[in-house]
Amino acid sequence: MTVHFIGAGPGAADLITLRGRDLIAACPVCLYAGSLVPEGLLAHCPPGARIVNTAPMDLDAIIAEIRTAHAAGQDVARLHSGDLSVWSAMGEQLRRLRALSIPVSVTPGVPSFAAAAAALEAELTLPGLAQSVVLTRTPGRASAMPEGETLRNFAATGATLAIHLSIVNLDAVEADLVPAYGPECPAAVVYRASWPDQKVIRTTLAGLRAAVTEDITRTALILVGPALAGEGFDESRLYAADYDRRYRPQSAGSPWTDWSHGDD
Repeated sequence: MTVHFIGAGPGAADLITLRGRDLIAACPVCLYAGSLVPEGLLAHCPPGARIVNTAPMDLDAIIAEIRTAHAAGQDVARLHSGDLSVWSAMGEQLRRLRALSIPVSVTPGVPSFAAAAAALEAELTLPGLAQSVVLTRTPGRASAMPEGETLRNFAATGATLAIHLSIVNLDAVEADLVPAYGPECPAAVVYRASWPDQKVIRTTLAGLRAAVTEDITRTALILVGPALAGEGFDESRLYAADYDRRYRPQSAGSPWTDWSHGDD
């Protein structure tokens, strides 16, 4: 028996890995975060599967469901939205399951920031503008922020910021970021990325509050940084004609001209 933690993607039911889909189809028990995981994914569950929406449940109740499945020798598909590596609450479940010696596996999913960037048709790391993406959030009821992890500190790097779980804190976002980025820095909000009712708002840092309508109070990602403009950046050296690379060596002295050694 294994509990398979599966990243269910950002919203669209077809944005799930083949591995994730196949694991859902193989598990007689499915626990899913119903507030964010699309019900279309449940169509992959096998006939007769026990399907439980964990949105109204606390951690003790979720672990109790898993223990019942474990006692019956039934594999569990545990679905969380996006990717499990950030803000999934997987860590606290793993800690309890390991203490109970219940086997687990983890299958990654499409993260919300990637779906938001796709909706914007944007590359977040443009040469000369930004080569880093910071995934962060503002303090909330569920989790406080460590002392050093402030928007002001991250803004000092000039990186592209993907600010999660913060759409109700736009005043603080603007106040913390304008000193480093300036009021005209490109910004965007993507509401329910990849869902049928997805909404994309392109604006500036100073225009965020006016651009976001009152109905957008959750499930929205804020992106800020010069790279969002999609202009004024350098071309990378990756495809330059004189650039030595493994599959296109330019000189006899290139380490990639000796194909008898190393991997492809």
